[in-house]
Amino acid sequence: MMHSTYLFDFDGTLVDSMATFANTMFRILDENNISYPDDIIKIITPLGYAGTAKYFKDVLGLDMEIPDMLALMNEYALPDYRDSITLKEGVFDYLTMLKNNGCSLNILTASPHMVLDPCLKRNGVWDLFDNIWSSDDFSMKKSEERIYLAAAERLGKNVSEIAFFDDNIGAVKTAKNAGAYAVGVYDESGEDFKDELKAVAYAYVETFAKADMF
Repeated sequence: MMHSTYLFDFDGTLVDSMATFANTMFRILDENNISYPDDIIKIITPLGYAGTAKYFKDVLGLDMEIPDMLALMNEYALPDYRDSITLKEGVFDYLTMLKNNGCSLNILTASPHMVLDPCLKRNGVWDLFDNIWSSDDFSMKKSEERIYLAAAERLGKNVSEIAFFDDNIGAVKTAKNAGAYAVGVYDESGEDFKDELKAVAYAYVETFAKADMF
């Protein structure tokens, strides 16, 4: 089945931003002398900034109010998103190809609009998308199946009609369980989980420069 509705993650999928995301979160934890598990980035990536702040407070014991944490995350991350983060190889041409074929392009990311929107605009792809959603727009996390069902409802589609792309194995598993056609995307930050991601996803994209329509 060739899909006409595409839903993309942002960080690590469309843009090379996982280093910025990780460094932002490590900086907050390290500045506050908080210990964290080795796979912390894998854990928090689907949670979004708000979910990550709650995890830092409730699970890791960071003694800081959530609004203050969110303000700090945005302060640390924004300069890179606004000024330097770029699209991954082949992304612009792939999105343009899909658009020229009449596909509906949409974003569902855990990142807040404060960093998401300026990055998309600077990279010249903002206008290619029909909808640009942060998980904040749904008051849900990408680790919850219901967010993919809610996105499908907003798109006027059955979730099975949507091709969803993400580099995070947790999000791919959840979207697949929700019924979406889940496509794994390679990112250097997920090198250790590459084989597992390939096994879970219906399809896998090593680079968008060589990706097909799905």
